[in-house]
Amino acid sequence: MARTLEFFFDIASPYSYLASTQVERICERTGARLEWKPVLLGGIFKATGNISPLTNPVKAMYLMKDVLDWCKHYGIPPLVLPEAFPIRSLTADRLLLVAQEQGRLPALMRSLYAAAFHKGLDVNEPRVLGEALKAAEMDAAASMAKAETQAIKDALRANTDDAIARGAFGLPLFFVGEEMFVGNDRLHFVEAALRA
Repeated sequence: MARTLEFFFDIASPYSYLASTQVERICERTGARLEWKPVLLGGIFKATGNISPLTNPVKAMYLMKDVLDWCKHYGIPPLVLPEAFPIRSLTADRLLLVAQEQGRLPALMRSLYAAAFHKGLDVNEPRVLGEALKAAEMDAAASMAKAETQAIKDALRANTDDAIARGAFGLPLFFVGEEMFVGNDRLHFVEAALRA
């Protein structure tokens, strides 16, 4: 039976973006099933007392170099931080769950990450969200309305609570069975666990 890789991520997280460019290929190479888990990073930080590295000027200065080094390593375009950073991603993350119901989550995720980290756009703006939904071949008005339903709000909260209950303190977060890995720089360990 194929193993499952649970990938917890938030559109607000540059390191989740980096990991998102690799997880599908890792699952293809290992024969694993990928389970997408959109969460709210702010909720994880609040529950665990963790804080963004941006609040530490020394870490903040290094973060961009590190992210660009990873882009080069992965052979992807250099990341651009939007002016509206940290990103307010609540609606975008809810829309990912709408997309998941329609089998469009990977397409919308790629579209949202491209808007935020390639074009430097504010993915909290309705116009930007509408363009991302259109690019993912989703009905923008219907999707935005669905994102405001209690069922979708509860689903995002449930994913976030699940991550917290299992030990999350940051993102990206991966589980192979009950083995937890945190960080884009742990993907080689994730792949090894999937092969074990």
